Amino acid sequence: MAERRDTSAPEGPDSSTAEAPERLDRFMARAARAYYAGREPFGAGGDFITAPEMTQAFGECLGLWAAIAWQGMGRPDPVLLVELGPGRGTLMADALRAIAEMAPGFRAALRVHLVETSPRLRQAQADRLGTAVAAWHDDIATLPAGPAIVLANEFLDALPIRQFVRRGGAWMERFVTEGHFEERPATDAPPLPAAAEEGAIQEVNEPARAVVGALAGRIAAQGGVALFLDYGPEKGGLGDSLQAMTRQGSADPLGEPGAADVTAHVDFAALASVASGAGTTVLGPLPQGVFLARLGLFTRAAMLARMDPAGAGRHLAAAQRLAAPEHMGRLFKALCLCHPGLPPLPGFEDP
Repeated sequence: MAERRDTSAPEGPDSSTAEAPERLDRFMARAARAYYAGREPFGAGGDFITAPEMTQAFGECLGLWAAIAWQGMGRPDPVLLVELGPGRGTLMADALRAIAEMAPGFRAALRVHLVETSPRLRQAQADRLGTAVAAWHDDIATLPAGPAIVLANEFLDALPIRQFVRRGGAWMERFVTEGHFEERPATDAPPLPAAAEEGAIQEVNEPARAVVGALAGRIAAQGGVALFLDYGPEKGGLGDSLQAMTRQGSADPLGEPGAADVTAHVDFAALASVASGAGTTVLGPLPQGVFLARLGLFTRAAMLARMDPAGAGRHLAAAQRLAAPEHMGRLFKALCLCHPGLPPLPGFEDP
């Protein structure tokens, strides 16, 4: 269901041996490395189909959204167009095609930079995008300075989480050992709610907060926007959202690392707070269905259906799947970080 990355948590002595108790975030990072090294997860033959793989309209809408954001930024030239976790390059290819047709000035000014750690996926992106890519990066820290427009579709949900469980008035942390949880006293836990009930679970995604905080600081200082599309509740809270998927359906998230795609819900409220504290304006989160409908997803899908009668049903069904509340439209959210000086951006207008 999502485009995943090798997003390792901080290494430590627990992470070197599979049989030893391993902090959950380190286990998740190791599972992600094994998963992406050993299989092709995307598309009809993989374990999940991402939004860009469902319909070209998704990437086209985001590309034109980026073009309008660039105009609001004062048309900087050059400007970075960055994607975090670009999968097979499908979203970027669709975005660039729409930009070239509808906003040639933006196409001439932009420089594509992809944040990707997997050599196999980098090759797939190179095969699809060719010389359109200026550079690949293991981390956002190596992106060139300057104004940037950042797109991240289903990136944050794959970043490894820590889980804390309330036991006897104190917080315990979850470790993984031989396919099950082991609880240990939390020694370096971040601030956690003191009034949680017995057995309550609090998830903390430190890498996601670090990525959002770094991007927010960069945008506040150098200009730009960052758009995240991912799944999770609008307001954070207690609960266990750890999950794993294969093409057969749900799987054991603590099973053999690499056998399934292990993810967790995004805490949008926590990330919005981090971004605000770093000096950016935060738009959203709002339901993905609302956001995409405002960008014209259904209009574009109808156009594609008329241009491709044989595939009309596929185009229209994909739009429904992305935007309908009973499918991805409500669980998935859109969150935008932008420089305080930018005018209102499409999709985030007041109703």
